[in-house]
Amino acid sequence: MNAANRTRITDPAVMRALAHPVRLALLEHFGQHPEGATATECAQVVELSPSATSYHLRALAKVGMIREAPSRGDGRERVWQASHDSYEIGNERDATDEEAAAEAALIETYLARQNDKVRRYLAVARAEPEDWYDASVIGEQALVLTARELKRLRTQIDELVEPLKVRNRDKPPRSARPVSFQIRAVPTDIPS
Repeated sequence: MNAANRTRITDPAVMRALAHPVRLALLEHFGQHPEGATATECAQVVELSPSATSYHLRALAKVGMIREAPSRGDGRERVWQASHDSYEIGNERDATDEEAAAEAALIETYLARQNDKVRRYLAVARAEPEDWYDASVIGEQALVLTARELKRLRTQIDELVEPLKVRNRDKPPRSARPVSFQIRAVPTDIPS
């Protein structure tokens, strides 16, 4: 799936609903388990009670980010799944103050979650197998690009990682592990 197929979220109500670490964790879980999960299964992932997890699931359903999935077995369990295969957050340049504030809150929550993933890894990195320790990276490369070149680079990276995404790998190699692949590309010549 390329960037053109991603669902673009600009509704401030949706962004406000997503601006919670538990809800982002749930969406990530659904992205890795497209068949869906119950509130009890999700509760184990987010380390909350099933009733607290149900609250967050209902909030995501209310804004259309998840939906009920086909039931399993006897139909007594409520199974949820993501409504979108892929999504991106963004507003137009002329966003209202409300839209910009909702976007900023969501981005702050998202960045905190991404930074937490890196911190959790760093806390145990030296205990990792040597090949994983050597393969992991936290780095930065200073590039000089035009906006057009940056867009092309993003497209090329998307094309490289697409076949490696969880939803696209039915039978990954036995030694494969889930990896958070983070890229941040922003201009740095902004005065402080």
